[in-house]
Amino acid sequence: MNLSSILLQAQLAVADTAQLKNVAKKFSSLPDSLANATPEKIHEGIKNFDWNEVIAQLATTGVSIALRVLFAVLVFVVGRFLIVKTHNLLRSVMVSRDVDRSLTTFLLSLFKITFFFVLAIIVISIMGIETGSFIAILASAGIAIGMALSGTLQNFAGGVLILLLKPYRVGDYIEFETHKGIVKEIQIFHTVITTYNNESIIIPNGGLSTGTINNYSKEHARRLEWRVGISYGDDVDKAREVILKIIDGNEMLLKPGTEKDHIISNAHAETSSTTSEGKKGSWFNRWMQRHKELQEKAAEWREEKRQLLDDKMPKVDYTPSVSVESLDDSSVTLVVRAWVKHADYWPAFYTVNEAIYKQLPLNGLRFPFPQMDVHLDK
Repeated sequence: MNLSSILLQAQLAVADTAQLKNVAKKFSSLPDSLANATPEKIHEGIKNFDWNEVIAQLATTGVSIALRVLFAVLVFVVGRFLIVKTHNLLRSVMVSRDVDRSLTTFLLSLFKITFFFVLAIIVISIMGIETGSFIAILASAGIAIGMALSGTLQNFAGGVLILLLKPYRVGDYIEFETHKGIVKEIQIFHTVITTYNNESIIIPNGGLSTGTINNYSKEHARRLEWRVGISYGDDVDKAREVILKIIDGNEMLLKPGTEKDHIISNAHAETSSTTSEGKKGSWFNRWMQRHKELQEKAAEWREEKRQLLDDKMPKVDYTPSVSVESLDDSSVTLVVRAWVKHADYWPAFYTVNEAIYKQLPLNGLRFPFPQMDVHLDK
């Protein structure tokens, strides 16, 4: 054996010693139970393992999960039943109250979607699934979408208010800012009006719900006005007589005595007789009689309030009038007032306008022209 082989064996021995030290260090870092594990100990541990305890824990966990699922299904079924019944009840109420069809459909859909979403969150939480982060994500998304669609949401809210409060209806002639026309459609976000020039104008509901609207169709009749100028020296009484004759001959204009009379109902005339009969019956009949009496008192109170309001309102008198409005530089201006139904407003206005222009000159009344007197000094 030479010297090189001896050195090689010495190096291999040193390397083996280093490896043994590394292995010993790794075993020393392990837990005591694993570090001291031997095949005999492992075999004995498997032999003494309590399988019944594991099965009992699995059974307990399975029963708990099954009960949660069963309870969640029960909550979903009951919640769905309540939501559907409430949805049908709301639909019946809205239909009986003659709520706008588009608003009814939208509100019912919003109700169903919202409450089904809440029911889904409840069912998920019952099953043990964490819903906090899910709700937080939805809330953040809702805030972002709301900020991005702030103008659209304002129009949406305005559309809901218009459909609920009904400041105007389809077919009404309204004026908003510089726009005049007949309401063609009331949508959730916009209102479409059609002008007399057959132009469709789309107005956002946000401005309509907060702005000033002139609804010409709200009342039964409208007042027409004409301003007629006659020359100085002409007979005012003669002009009044001719104009009133023109108004009296126009069938579209409303005549005195055709005002809408307010009829006060007398539904409580037979209260005493029905009360005496109701007291002789059973408790249900007495309860029904009491309910009827309360309804009659409420109707009487509403009628009194309406009568008080009517007394404070300006009285409508369909009597036409011709009055001297002003003494202008070149003419005496007469103001002519008469009443007409809303649908006949413009035809009556143009017809009477033309008749005044034709009839006054035939009766010796002149329409003055603007004139100026010029005096020259010699």
